[in-house]
Amino acid sequence: MVLIDQVLIEDEVLKEQFVCNLKACKGICCVEGDCGAPLESDETLILETIWLQIKPFLNQKGIDAVENQGTWIRAQDGSLETPLVNGKECAYTIFENGIASCGIEKAFLAGATDFRKPVSCHLYPVRIDEQKNNFELMRYDIWDICAPACKLGAKERVPVFRFVKDAIIRKYGTEFYEQLEAVALYHELS
Repeated sequence: MVLIDQVLIEDEVLKEQFVCNLKACKGICCVEGDCGAPLESDETLILETIWLQIKPFLNQKGIDAVENQGTWIRAQDGSLETPLVNGKECAYTIFENGIASCGIEKAFLAGATDFRKPVSCHLYPVRIDEQKNNFELMRYDIWDICAPACKLGAKERVPVFRFVKDAIIRKYGTEFYEQLEAVALYHELS
């Protein structure tokens, strides 16, 4: 494990390989699971603020879910997350050509908003867990539905942290990412 600033980084984030393969998995991570996407507290306000900008990019089931549950929900454990459609896909999930993707991100790419999507989704398959004493744990979330991404990552030789480079920079900044690259290079050479 590596420590940069107040973030403990599991070795798997540096060593395992991963590149999303949407043709193979069909974006099933937006559909499977037992809860919505984790949200940071500031993201709840953002979703409330941009709701009308992203609404045209969603399907009717997603719109209905948000209008019935709200732009975000508080889970029983107190965590913040996106609402679900009938206990399945994230309410912000859209389907195009049989592939699930993010309606928030589609609105972002169309220039309708400057919010790309929840940082937890942007970081996936990396998850950030809060620890005691203001530390965070950056870990690689291994999920069997991502087997095609692991295979493609190995073929293209892309470590997990490089696959989510933009998201890491978004969350922690360029200097943090550069330190992560230096640590990875050190491990490659040793």
